[in-house]
Amino acid sequence: MTNLFQDSRFRLIIFANIAASIGSGITMIAIPWLLVTSENGEAVFGYVALCMTILSFILTPFVGHLIDSMSRKRILLSSQMVSLMILLIFSVMGLVGASYETWHYMIIYMIGSLYYTFFYPTMFALNQEIFSKEQYNSLNGTMEIQGQLSSMIAGGVASLLLTKWDLHYILLMNVCTYAVAIYFYLKLPYKKQNTRVKKRVVKTRGAEGIKYLWKRPVLFIFLLFSTMPFIGVMMTNYLFPVYLKDVLQVSGSIYALENMIYAIGAVTAGAMIPIIAKKMGNEKTIIVSVVLYTIVISLIIHVNLPIYLTIMFFLAIGNSGARVARNSFIMEWVPNDIIGRVDSVFRSIGLLLRVFLLAIFTGMVSSGFILYCFIVLSGVLVIASISVSVTWKKGFETDRKVSKRDNLRVNNRDQLA
Repeated sequence: MTNLFQDSRFRLIIFANIAASIGSGITMIAIPWLLVTSENGEAVFGYVALCMTILSFILTPFVGHLIDSMSRKRILLSSQMVSLMILLIFSVMGLVGASYETWHYMIIYMIGSLYYTFFYPTMFALNQEIFSKEQYNSLNGTMEIQGQLSSMIAGGVASLLLTKWDLHYILLMNVCTYAVAIYFYLKLPYKKQNTRVKKRVVKTRGAEGIKYLWKRPVLFIFLLFSTMPFIGVMMTNYLFPVYLKDVLQVSGSIYALENMIYAIGAVTAGAMIPIIAKKMGNEKTIIVSVVLYTIVISLIIHVNLPIYLTIMFFLAIGNSGARVARNSFIMEWVPNDIIGRVDSVFRSIGLLLRVFLLAIFTGMVSSGFILYCFIVLSGVLVIASISVSVTWKKGFETDRKVSKRDNLRVNNRDQLA
C-alpha cells in the first residue's frame, strides 16, 4: 500500500474521487429522501429508479465498448463536466428563487444515476490499466476505503444539511466538488495503452466479452452470483428509505446516520479484506462475504431500530468484502483490452435483474407489502451463496487452461503483426 501512495497517479485519482464522491453522495442522499417524502413519493421514487435501471441496462454495453476503445481519462472528464453543467443550472434556478417540484428531483436523480453508470466501470478499467497485478488487492482495498470514507462524510454532512440547507446550496456544493475532481483528473498523466489491440476491439465490439465468458462457464457463474450483494445494495437503496419512513417511522437524519454507519463498516472491510484475501485467497473471501451479506439481509425485518443500525456495519462488510475480493479476482483473470466489455456483461445482467426486482418491489411497496420485499431479496441471496460455494468447489482449472491458450494465441498474433 505504501508503494501506491508513492505513485502520483494514485494520489491524483484518490483526491479526485474523494471530491466527486462526497458531492455526489450528499446529493444522492438528499434527492431520494425528498422524493420519498413528497406526495406519492414512494411509488414515484420506485418508478424513477426502475426507469433509470432500464436506461442503464440499455447503455451498459455501449459504455463497455467505449471503455475499451476510448481514453478512459476522457470518459471520466466528460461525464463529470456534463454533470457539473446540469447541476449548476438547477442550482442557479434555486438561487434566483424558483421552487423545486417533483420532476426536478427526478431529473437530478437521473443525472446522478447516469454519472454512476459511466464512472464506476471506467474507473475500474483505468485502475487495472495503469497499476500492476501485485497492487490489485491493496488498490481495491484502498479504493473501497476511499469510496466509503467519502460516503461516511457525505452521510454525516447530509444529516446536517437536510434540515438546515435548501436544495440549491447542496447542488452548488456538488458543482464545486465536481470542479475539484476535474482539476485532479486533468493533471493525471495518462496515455491509453494497447493501440494495436484497440483496432481489434473496435471490430469485435461487444461480442468479445460474451465469447470470453462463454468459454469459461464456471468463472461466469461464480462472478455472476458474487455480484448479488451489490444487487442487494441497489435494491435497498430503494427499500431502506421507505422502510425507515413507513415501518420504523424515523426522520431523514436517521437515514443519513444509517449511511454513515454503513460507510464505517465498508471502510473496515476495505482495510481488512486485502489482508484476509492474501491468506484465504480471493475466491474464499468472496464466498464468506456473500454468505455474511445474506445472513444480515435476512435479519433486517426482525430487529428494532438500534439493532438495525448496528447490523448495517456487518451488511457493509459483506458487500464491500465481496466487491474488493471480486474486483481483484476479475482484474487478475480478464485482459485489460476487453475488461470493459466483460464487465459490461455482468453489469447488464445485474441491471436486468434489478429491473425485474424493482418492478416487483415497487408494486409490493405501493400495496403496503414492503416486508415481503426483504423476504424475496433474502431468497435471491441464499441462491447466490449456494451458487458461489458450489462453483468454487468445482474449481476453475478448465477455465484457466482456456485463458492460457487464448493468451498464447493473442501473443503469437501480436508478434506476427
